[in-house]
Amino acid sequence: MKRTFLGEFEEVVLLVLAACGDEAYGVIIWEQLQQQTGRSITISAVHATLYRLEEKGYLSSQLGGATAERGGRRKRFFALTALGSKALLEIQAMRQQLWQAIPDGKLQLIGG
Repeated sequence: MKRTFLGEFEEVVLLVLAACGDEAYGVIIWEQLQQQTGRSITISAVHATLYRLEEKGYLSSQLGGATAERGGRRKRFFALTALGSKALLEIQAMRQQLWQAIPDGKLQLIGG
């Protein structure tokens, strides 16, 4: 089985996108990323990551209708693809396996 390798920020972007539902576009994803991670993130970093993930096949996008409130500009809506869902599930399984491999009490010994 070929493993999925994503950077940490790519993984978090995919997780936020999966949680956003059908109306996920750049600004909403950006706001949720900042809220969920507590990090200060630039919108350009989010857009670059979204486009990179789309090129890799982990998500797809489509343009919505133009709106007057956006000066006639259209929003680009993003959605997780089957490959993106599979990648997240593989990452979740790998992380669970790693956490389960840590002996009981090991983290308390390190931190204490």
